[in-house]
Amino acid sequence: MPDIDYTLAEYSELFMLLAAFAYTVAFLAFTWDLAQSSKTIQAVESKLTQQGSEQVQAMAGAPARSAGADTYLADGNVRGWDDNGNRVAQTADASMGYVGARRNTARVGVALTVLGALIHAAAVISRGLAAHRVPWGNMYEFCTTGALVVAVVFLLVLLRRDLRFLGTFVLGLVLVMMMVATIGFPTPVAHLIPALQSYWLIIHVSVAVIASALFTLTFAMSVLQLLQADRETKIRAGGTSKLGFLRIVPSAQSLENFAYRINAVAFVLWTFTLMAGSVWAEQAWGRYWGWDTKEVWTFVIWVVYAGYLHARATRGWTGTRAAWLSIVGYLCVIFNFTIVNVFFAGLHSYSGV
Repeated sequence: MPDIDYTLAEYSELFMLLAAFAYTVAFLAFTWDLAQSSKTIQAVESKLTQQGSEQVQAMAGAPARSAGADTYLADGNVRGWDDNGNRVAQTADASMGYVGARRNTARVGVALTVLGALIHAAAVISRGLAAHRVPWGNMYEFCTTGALVVAVVFLLVLLRRDLRFLGTFVLGLVLVMMMVATIGFPTPVAHLIPALQSYWLIIHVSVAVIASALFTLTFAMSVLQLLQADRETKIRAGGTSKLGFLRIVPSAQSLENFAYRINAVAFVLWTFTLMAGSVWAEQAWGRYWGWDTKEVWTFVIWVVYAGYLHARATRGWTGTRAAWLSIVGYLCVIFNFTIVNVFFAGLHSYSGV
């Protein structure tokens, strides 16, 4: 077996620190963009309201209403009121991008995220080259590789949909994952034990990492959905919300629909993870299923997300109930990765830290 390249391992740690720094600056850029874009939109609304809500309503063919911060003309239509005369929360458009409201800081955030992901990839690859194996053989490597996949998936989704409003939340989770790996599960580069020296490690764990990354994205979207739903309820009731950044976040319904589609893909991957793990268990231990703690919680996660998909598709569990089910599923993922790995003895304990 080839010797460990400790010099390359040191470079991996350096790259990891540089990636964390780039992600941190990107996180700050996205946060600044949320704050400034919200102020810009509010200023535009106030200016248009001051020009006369009666004129705006006349252009839209609706009766005049009293001036309000949510009444404005952006694209030939009056926003802030529905057809029944009720106030509605102003949100981003259907394409999940707030046209004309994005600032240069959002572009800086994306650019820094790309830079961070490239450096992060160098860290993960150099770790694997140093150990002469795939770089997800323990909890440190699973967490750092998972953080990379979260960032890459976020960037890939940006090619299709303008989800820059998620940058603060996604990069926040990425940084938390990297800190947990570095502080909670620091593990020197080492060879794998014989039980892990299998091609199933590449198949089983890599798919689990991708599924977990997608669940991370939907977790962030579900939390935003709950916040947006609360804001929409308050505004319909004639109140206000202190979370101004939600003005550039899509409606709760749009967030829910997109999270549902991503969860459906992640569920398929998690199903494959469960099946591949069973096949690997038969090769390693001579049985497909043994009710090991790790196996049980992997199945629990599958059941929770299966219940989420079934309840939303056939039972009409939409809105906050769907969001909470998605959040519970992700909390089970976190519990399985942290508490089960650290505090429960079992055949999977060799993954260790």
